Amino acid sequence: PQSGFYVIFSPRKYPLMPSVSQPGKASLASQPDDILQFAFNSINKKNITLLSLGVPSDDLLPIAKLNKALLNASRNLPGSGTGYEGLEGNIKLRKQIARQAIAWDGRITVKDIITTSGCLNAISHCMLALTKPGDTVAVESPVFFGIIQLAQQLGLKLIEIPTHPSTGIEIDYLKKILNQGKIKLCLLISNFSNPLGSCMPDEHKKEAVRLLEYQNIPLIEDDMYADTYFGARRPKSCKTYDESGNVLWCGSFSKTIAPGYRVGWVAPGKYHKEILRMKTVTGLSSTSLTHESIADILENGRYENHLRKLRQTLRTNCMQYIRAISEYFPEGTRVSHPEGGFFIWVEFDKKFNVMDLYHDALRQKISIAPGKLFTLGDQFNNCTRLSYAFPWDPKLDNSLRILGRLAKENSV
Repeated sequence: PQSGFYVIFSPRKYPLMPSVSQPGKASLASQPDDILQFAFNSINKKNITLLSLGVPSDDLLPIAKLNKALLNASRNLPGSGTGYEGLEGNIKLRKQIARQAIAWDGRITVKDIITTSGCLNAISHCMLALTKPGDTVAVESPVFFGIIQLAQQLGLKLIEIPTHPSTGIEIDYLKKILNQGKIKLCLLISNFSNPLGSCMPDEHKKEAVRLLEYQNIPLIEDDMYADTYFGARRPKSCKTYDESGNVLWCGSFSKTIAPGYRVGWVAPGKYHKEILRMKTVTGLSSTSLTHESIADILENGRYENHLRKLRQTLRTNCMQYIRAISEYFPEGTRVSHPEGGFFIWVEFDKKFNVMDLYHDALRQKISIAPGKLFTLGDQFNNCTRLSYAFPWDPKLDNSLRILGRLAKENSV
């Protein structure tokens, strides 16, 4: 009452959702590494609008709180943090991760968790421990390019599962390939996937866990975006429904509070010994100072306060992107409608070549992530991933306007 009137973007003006992916046979063809190298080498270049990177802007991070926590860590740790952590990792950090799992009905204890140097490091430990060259891994399609690169380095084959931009993988297709007996491992980004932004419904998570458990096929769950939900509560994870220890739950704080601190973890279930052995031979110890400082922020409740602000900003940005794409981009452009995470997936007309747009945008100091980065098949050449992990301002709106104009010119 008496709060006034609010203007919202009409759902009737939403662009249509992208199509469900229909991946063909994957190969071990090389990816365009020059695009990835340019994107990562440009992180600190202030003159480039990096819509290509899923890293939160410094302006969205609690830098002062992080500095204070780092100072406290140097005071509290033995030797000011110069010594090695225990093999399983910082005990205070593991306690806080286990405590947070209560929110999504995760039955996680301190002893279940092994800390790592980020989420991709956790996934690397899992894949190294559970596969050998020539094995086949089932993944979403499109899938995060870091997973593709890791699979290539390990000599693994990938089967890409058709994926809906809202609800994630097609469960019937997963059931089909499992029955063929070719799969050694399954890897899913269950909540707000990279790059689609899809979130598997609870019943799909439960069914996927059941199917994989029945055939004793491990499931690596990349759950690093779950805390960036836009709704009333954090979605559940596949790990919620894990009764046999078959799910290796991986996460990190890289996307929510401190990308450069490299604080991640894995709760590997029944594969605990294998993952601990892999950490021993590949890294031994996590970084003492940064892991202690994140534990301090979690323990004092500052993380939740930060998350509330971050989620509101990301939700507003997502709506602004959808509005801008509907106004500036070619008619018929499709876009995902994520309910969390950092990414929007944009699909142009099938004849559209996003690589042309990529090069034109670079000349305007705008970097995007072409769809071909997220597959080993011949698909997504008309798609791109855009990140909205920045403060919204007129400059960002103008970048999207320029991108839309270039897309229209390339559509002629």
